[in-house]
Formats: sequence, structure tokens, C-alpha cells
Amino acid sequence: MTTEATLPSTSASPTVRQVWTRARGVLLALVILLAAAVAIAVVRSDAQHGSLDPRSADPYGSRAVAELLADQGVSTRVVTTLDEASTAAGPDTTLLIAAPDLLTDRQQDRLHSAFSDSGGRTVLVAPGTPSAGTLAPGVDADPTPSFDSTLSPGCALPAARRAGTADTGGIRYSSDAPDADSCYLSNGLPTLLRIPAAEGDGDTVVLGAPDIFHNDRLDEQGNASLALQLLGSRAHLVWYLPSLSDDSATDAGDRSFFDLIPSGWLWGTLQLFIAAALAALWRARRLGPLVPERLPVAIRASETVEGRARLYRKSNARDRAAAALRSTTRTRLAPLVGVSPAQAHAPEALLPALSAQLRREGQSLHSLLFGPPPRDDAALIALADQLDALEREVRRP
Repeated sequence: MTTEATLPSTSASPTVRQVWTRARGVLLALVILLAAAVAIAVVRSDAQHGSLDPRSADPYGSRAVAELLADQGVSTRVVTTLDEASTAAGPDTTLLIAAPDLLTDRQQDRLHSAFSDSGGRTVLVAPGTPSAGTLAPGVDADPTPSFDSTLSPGCALPAARRAGTADTGGIRYSSDAPDADSCYLSNGLPTLLRIPAAEGDGDTVVLGAPDIFHNDRLDEQGNASLALQLLGSRAHLVWYLPSLSDDSATDAGDRSFFDLIPSGWLWGTLQLFIAAALAALWRARRLGPLVPERLPVAIRASETVEGRARLYRKSNARDRAAAALRSTTRTRLAPLVGVSPAQAHAPEALLPALSAQLRREGQSLHSLLFGPPPRDDAALIALADQLDALEREVRRP
């Protein structure tokens, strides 16, 4: 009865404990990120929706204004595209643009061309630079906002005088129009401008803050009175809520992709490329010849052979193992029989020299040194033993 000796395992596979030790930092970071995402979602779940939307009952919505206007016989229609807003302009229509700064330059030009000679009223809610000057030529937005939200009229505009104090404080404006009504001044600059059209009865109203249209601010000061007078002077009110899904927002004309990128991004990208090139040159510099470094740990040749053999066995690579054994044997045998190392792997050069020295048939030597790969592990072991015996026979005096 024979017993097979069990070799000690030299596997380098990590244990479960090692895997957990290495991965727990990454898992902890993922848990923290997930918790932060959930917390942000919960905090933002009560965010206001439908800002300046006449259909919204949120505190920052404008449903109350629309209902009060309906009681006065003024119809309100919500549009979200530039084409709808442009075709709706008319002498009996008030066009309110809720977010002028969301419009592109081309959209602003098209919209101004549509309502400038329509004879109706256009209300711009808190336009900044440069949308104020495009939609209301001659009007400039002051970069310093008003710090007072509640202001008194301070002008002769009937709607402002009847409303009294209102929450118009926000963006301040200046205009070179001689017949413009400048109301609700803050530090000498108005927060409400009414600019009559050059021809007809139309006008443009520039308002520095949207507070008078919000549901939660409508019952304060004279906000309701001012909002109803500004929006109820015509029989129809078109409420334009600019949308990013509008096809006209992506109409870039003949501009290329690089024309759509802000100049700051282009310069920043160029600086990043320069920095990357300098970093590559710095890391790739060569001030002299390469210096060999000693290994921190000396590894025995037997361990290297054993490790490679285990890899071959694990992948069932008997063909590669046999090829390595035969190639090494041919390399060692060639100088012993007078064959140059360059011809060590050529059968026509190596086999005749071996046959002459050993006085053996070349067919058996060819099968041993250049034959097919072994069929199983036992054949591979037998091949190694035969190659070892052949080398000992050649070296024998």
C-alpha cells in the first residue's frame, strides 16, 4: 500500500479576511456616497417647483395672479416655445417673458423682432446683461443689485402710483429713452422701467424682481395691485416660460461646435494640455544611463520554477511546458555537440550532430526534441525525465 505525500500549499490566493481588509475602505466610501446622495435627495425633495408658472400653487408659483386676472376677464395662456410666443404677440395681448436670461442670443433677436411693432405690451421679468439690452434696446442692467426689496413708486406712472409700495427691489436698470417711466428707485436707479414703443400704443415693461407675481408675496404691500395692472391692460395674457427642450434653443445656425464652447473653457483646456505635456516631459526625462536596482528579496530559482510549473498546471498548458523544456534542452545541448547557439533549434543542424556523438537514430531524437506536445501530465513527466537523461548522456565522458 502506497501513500502519496501531500505537498504544502504555496498558493498566493488571498483569504476572505485579506479581501475584506483590502476592500472595506472602498465599501465604506461607497456607503458614504450613497448616504450623501440620499440625504441630498431628501433635502431637495421639498424644493419649489413651477417657479413663475401660472399653473403652480407653490409659494414661488403664480397661480394666484392668473386666477385674479381671470376674474377680471383676462385670459392666460402658457407657452413654452419661441414660435408660440412670437405668433401670439398682438395689440390686444400682453406677453410676459418669465426668464429672459434663459433665451439664446438668436432667440432674443427673433422675439424682439416679433413684439417690437405688435402694439401690445411686453413684460420682462428680471432680465440681466445682455438680455435686457437685446429685448429692450437702450436699457442696461446694473451689476449691483438693490438691497431693499420694498420700494416706493417715486414716478408718475399711474399703475405704480395706485399700487404704492411694492416688492420690486432686485436688478436695477438705466435707460437712454427720454420718455421712459422710471419707477421704484433704489440708490438713484429704477427697478421698474416702462418704455413706450416708437410707434403705436405698445410698450415694454422691465421689472427688476419677480416677487410681485409669487403666490406667497401677492398679498403683501401693493404687489397684487401692481401685478394686475401690469398684466391686465390687455384682454389676453401670454405667459412665456422658456424651455431648454425648445428646438430654437439648439438652433446654432452655421456655427461650429467650437463656437458653442465658451472662450474660458477653450483657454482652460489649452492650459491643461500644456500642463500635461510638461508633466510628461518631467516624468520621462533621462539624465543618464539606467541604474540597475537590487531586488529587495532574493528569490530561489527552485521557487520560481515551482511557481511557473503550478501556473502551467492550473491552466493545463502542457504544450507550453513541453516547449519550454525542449527549448532549454536544445540550447544546452548545442554547444556540447559543436552546434552554434543560432542553430540550436534547427533540426537539420542539431540532430545529425547528436546522432553522430550518441550513435543513435535521428528519428527517436527528433521525436524527443521536436515532437508533439504530451497528451497528459504523466507523458509530460516522462518527457522531462527523457530530456534529462539525454543531457546526462551527452555530458558523459
